[in-house]
Amino acid sequence: MRIGLYPGTFDPITLGHTDIIRRACALVDRLVIGVAINTGKGPLFTLEERVAMVEAECAKLSAETGTEIVAHPFQNLLIDCAHDVGAQIIIRGLRAVTDFEYEYQMVGMNRAMDDSVETVFLMAEARYQAIASKLVKEIAKLGGDVSKFVPEDVRHKLLQKID
Repeated sequence: MRIGLYPGTFDPITLGHTDIIRRACALVDRLVIGVAINTGKGPLFTLEERVAMVEAECAKLSAETGTEIVAHPFQNLLIDCAHDVGAQIIIRGLRAVTDFEYEYQMVGMNRAMDDSVETVFLMAEARYQAIASKLVKEIAKLGGDVSKFVPEDVRHKLLQKID
């Protein structure tokens, strides 16, 4: 069984994330969405809220693709999380050149720790490439419409959270 790990903070999960998840399902039999605890980033949503949103969106994607998708909170090293869930592949989404520079360094470090785990970069569909959770939260806080950036259920939770 080919197991992939798609890690992130998912604060909140966006349409860009769900597009990458959909694409990753074509590559693996089981996809683990690693929800980083990452308190250093000061997430808007609690870990439990982020996991619940990921699970809700991934249930739809799992039904659509036939791929098993599960959420897995983690706060250890990414490579250790990959070992914990039995992943042979780490899935990373790329939006721009600036993402690549950071990801390139991360791949090098992960390969130095364990070169048996491969990293695959996926790009979201063009209309989703600029979406970043940080910007979505900022737009919502300033009263902007985020319906083009997040799933509808996530939009409702985001608006409740910032009120």
